[in-house]
Amino acid sequence: PPGPAGGMDLAYVCEWEKKPKSNHCPSIPLVCAWSCRNLIAFTTDLRNEEEKDLTHMVHIIDTEHPWDVYSVNSGHTEVITCLEWDQSGSRLLSADADGHIKCWSMTDHLANSWESTVGSVVEGDPVVALSWLHNGVKLALHVEKSGASNFGEKFSRVKFSPSLTLFGGKPMEGWIAVTISGLVTVSLLKPNGQVLTATESLCRLRCRVALADVAFTGGGNIVVATSDGSSTSPVQFYKVCVSVVNEKCKIDTEILPSLFMRCTTDPARKDKYPAITHLKFLARDMSEQVLLCASNQNNSIVECWSLRKEGLPVNNIFQQISPVVGDKQPMILKWRILSATNDLDRVSAVALPKLPISLTNTDLKVANDTKFFPGLGLALAFHDGSVHIVHRLSLQMMAVFYGSSSQRPVDEPSLKRPRTAGPLVHFKAMQLSWTSLALAGVDSHGKLSMLRISPSMGHVLDMNMSLRHLLFLLEYCMVTGYDWWDILLHVQPSMVQNLVEKLHEEYMRQNAALQQVLSTRIVAMKASLCKLSSSTIARVCDYHAKLFLIAISCTLKSLLRPHFLNTPDKSPGDRLTEICSKITDVDIDKVMINLKTEEFVLEMTTLQSLQQLIQWVGDFVLYLLASLPNQGSPVRPGHSFLRDGASLGMFRELMVVIRIWGLLKPSCLPVYTATSDTQDSMSLLFRLLTKLWLCCREENHITEPDDALIDECCLLPSQLLIPNIDWLPINDGIISKLQNKQLVRLQFGKAPGLIGHTVSSQFDAFVRAPGQPKIDHLRRLHLGAYPTEECKSCTRCGCVTMLKSPNKVTAVKQWEQRWIKNCLCGGLWRKMPLSYS
Repeated sequence: PPGPAGGMDLAYVCEWEKKPKSNHCPSIPLVCAWSCRNLIAFTTDLRNEEEKDLTHMVHIIDTEHPWDVYSVNSGHTEVITCLEWDQSGSRLLSADADGHIKCWSMTDHLANSWESTVGSVVEGDPVVALSWLHNGVKLALHVEKSGASNFGEKFSRVKFSPSLTLFGGKPMEGWIAVTISGLVTVSLLKPNGQVLTATESLCRLRCRVALADVAFTGGGNIVVATSDGSSTSPVQFYKVCVSVVNEKCKIDTEILPSLFMRCTTDPARKDKYPAITHLKFLARDMSEQVLLCASNQNNSIVECWSLRKEGLPVNNIFQQISPVVGDKQPMILKWRILSATNDLDRVSAVALPKLPISLTNTDLKVANDTKFFPGLGLALAFHDGSVHIVHRLSLQMMAVFYGSSSQRPVDEPSLKRPRTAGPLVHFKAMQLSWTSLALAGVDSHGKLSMLRISPSMGHVLDMNMSLRHLLFLLEYCMVTGYDWWDILLHVQPSMVQNLVEKLHEEYMRQNAALQQVLSTRIVAMKASLCKLSSSTIARVCDYHAKLFLIAISCTLKSLLRPHFLNTPDKSPGDRLTEICSKITDVDIDKVMINLKTEEFVLEMTTLQSLQQLIQWVGDFVLYLLASLPNQGSPVRPGHSFLRDGASLGMFRELMVVIRIWGLLKPSCLPVYTATSDTQDSMSLLFRLLTKLWLCCREENHITEPDDALIDECCLLPSQLLIPNIDWLPINDGIISKLQNKQLVRLQFGKAPGLIGHTVSSQFDAFVRAPGQPKIDHLRRLHLGAYPTEECKSCTRCGCVTMLKSPNKVTAVKQWEQRWIKNCLCGGLWRKMPLSYS
């Protein structure tokens, strides 16, 4: 339905296995945090009598495989009160009600293996607020410029100082926390791994802090907001400055203007809301806007305040005697209320947007005209199980989701509703994704719910506008390097082809340097989009093969060494590219003659260790040429390479390099099974590849391959044995199962069966069946049908590779370095169970 109710729907829920003696503790607060890599960390209030108590565990999932939960025993002895991801999404802070703060990072870059190596402590003093220090990186998304050609205009850098800089201006890493007794503690991580910690009282009169939040100013200062929990007390604000003096961390604090919530001064509501239950800055880099919620047992009210500079009126008596200072009024900072809600049902959780949308009047107007709302709404969850999204400035309702227990018509006033017996299921913690297109909530039964939030909040738009909205956010993820899973939630099969084309057009409008930086990211993005439609599914394999090709080409070219040390301006790799594109001869030896062979000399062990990668290049070229005659079938993987001049050019260069290396060490050459002994397979394939490449080397002028070439390619299967290409598996994640908008129910620890994934069925012919030998996709090694080696797989593309390197050769190490932290597609690695067959 259009309007508020169409703005949100449930994509999936994931719950814990029901155990007879487990129960939920309503008094335990829950926390969750969502990283820019789309990992969610959360706690649960589930207690088990026989087994371990789950309450002090931190659970981490990636949103694409929510059932594959990694539960780490945090070592916290009290309830976990805060969880915070860093800006890169690779480290997590946790803090508890005993004053202990721990910093978690991935073990061996695996998303399902975490360890805590450093931390800090304020003994026995519960932590109420926690944040990483600001690294000085701040972007603004300009909706007004969403049609601009240049990414730098759409997503501009905002001048913002880090909280603390090292020598040379590099931001210093660390965290800041506020405790219940009114202390502020700061820990700095020195590059050598040492932690410097300092703790200081927020102000001279220390008082109890029930709620607090931390934000940052562009000048590098930190602002802390605190409340003692009572709405009759003021909400206090402090400026905190951190510095390093003589290798010690130093904290200075200063009091800023405070405020009283308006509902406490309003005669109609004077004592109605005794407690302040939520206190949040609207964004971590917007210290001048704050959101407050006051509650009683059954109801809440929410207010939004803003810090303004105002002139101070001065009495006339002083006007005469004060010297004229340009007739300027003295200025003071003052909190002013921006907006407030009416009486609401009791609020149980608040989630704020992380998308740094620009809030200028023109941007807000364009956003409103085009119905582009990501980043403009914040989410409020209520005790009756419903969720509202309200505008971050006006607090007006934008979308609503009725939980299982709160279905009711909108017009019936909530006050007349009889209260149902027993507590209702509601969200105790909530987080918005980094593009605001998804919302995760953990409810009072420990269940994790994933909600889709429409970019237009349910307004029906024409297809072109819907595509523009998604494209704008995809580009934002491409520029920032954030994961874009939450955008895929909104892509319908009919949009895929268009999105891929438009993404490519926008990419081609950027300057060459930026294209170079984003070259692999856009390929990975296209691959993940193509998974979502049955008509583009074959191209997923092609895009992954292209990522592999780019990586191999860079690695092999980087092994070439200039013969003399006083090198000319071009590296051997660049000269190779130049010569191969200039000399369009179909004879491999004539191209080879133009190169300086001495640049290609490598040690024999190195060449031998590269044989598997070289074999892949040889096999792939043969497979492509053999599939040219039936090119009318776009369903077959490999099809898009036949028109991709850039990729064919890369293969052609690699064939030349391999040919030269083969002269040095014949055993590193690709092995072909030929019908005749005298045939020179490499030069045959090079000749055909060159002819195909000449047809499409210019993107704007692609010609059809002539009949002679097609006839020669038809003969290939009778001359050489055509190899099987091991394509990547079409991935087992959840995203493709969510397209028909049916709610998917999952259970932690249990992988779902392949429910109704129609897309991959036509594709099983190309992907290995269970029980067939498995392959290490990146080392191109066969692992056997039942691998004994521990492997890791990519959360995004499903690529599998061994955890430990079987090789000691430097060249192979160099190849493995390319994908040690992330997969070639940029996805995170997760360790696989040994029995992954």
